Formats: sequence, structure tokens, C-alpha cells
Amino acid sequence: MTLLLKLSQLIDWLNERVGKGAFWLVLLMTVISAGNATYRFIFNDSSNGMLEIQWYLFAAVFLLASAYTLQKNEHVRIDVLSGKLSPRGLAIIDIIGTLFFLLPMVVLVLWLSLPLVAESFKINEMSSNAGGLIRWPVKALLPLGFTLLALQGISELIKRIAFLAGLIGDPNAKDGGPSAEQELAAEIAAMAKEK
Repeated sequence: MTLLLKLSQLIDWLNERVGKGAFWLVLLMTVISAGNATYRFIFNDSSNGMLEIQWYLFAAVFLLASAYTLQKNEHVRIDVLSGKLSPRGLAIIDIIGTLFFLLPMVVLVLWLSLPLVAESFKINEMSSNAGGLIRWPVKALLPLGFTLLALQGISELIKRIAFLAGLIGDPNAKDGGPSAEQELAAEIAAMAKEK
């Protein structure tokens, strides 16, 4: 089990780095959106490429941060049920949900998306909009994001089993640390001080 817990830590480390990197995409998306809106207002003109890059960045944030969201236990839960369960009961529900819902869904999405990405790359698929962007990079986010989600699901499964075996503390317990938004604000403030 020690080796599996090390694997879980490695997966957590990877998804934390990817998730925090995705935070910066929100800032980039906001800057591009504001710039595009300003340009459209001033010059009464717009760029399909700029609109599409906003969509691509939104997809990247959503897909790349989903594993981080699962890791931080910030995903949607049915509080009416989960609030009434003991930590052991919640761990059992998480194990069942991961094995019978999360991992099968991830495998299905991967199985369905890989041929689409391969075909899009092969034909160098372009947007049908004038001035639009190539499509395969955003389509490649699907298998990448769902692979990260599958890895995090495995990590969470390992932690829940280790918790039930009494090897680690409750993985569902909140650490009381800063939220993701507070962490990003602190990083931006630290960067501003450096300049």
C-alpha cells in the first residue's frame, strides 16, 4: 500500500501543478476578452480568431482543472446525503462512485475522443469561420483533461482505501487553508511586488 500511496502523491503533485497553471489561463482569457471587446467597441470590428481563442481557453480551464477540483474535494456533492454520512460512509460512497461512475465515464470519453482528435490532427482541421483557428489543439484537450481526471480518480480511490484501512487520515477533511482564488490572488500580489 505504501507504493500506491506514493503513486497517489505523485498524481496529486502533477494535477496540482496543472490545476494551478490553469488558473493563469483564466487571467489570459479575461485579458483577451477585454481586449477583443474594447477593439470591437472602438473600431466596430471583431476577430473570429480572438473569439475562438477565448472558447479554447475556457475549454482548457474546465478540462485541465477538473482533476485539481476533484483532488481538492471541491466537486459537486449531494449535501443532503453526504452531510449525513460518517467519514467512513463517505469514503465508501466515494469508492463506489469512482469505480462505477467516474472511471467508466472517463474511459468512455477517452475511447470516443481519441479517434476524433487523431482525425482532426491528420486533416489539420480548421474552423469553418473566416479567420478561425485550427481545431485539433482544442480537441486534444479532451483526452488530456480526461486522462488527468482518470489519474486523479485513481489517486482518490487509493486514498479512500488507505483511509478505510487506517493508514491515513480522512481525505475528505478540509485543510482550512486558503481557497484556490485566494492562492491565485496571493501569487498575483507577490508578482506585483517583485516588479
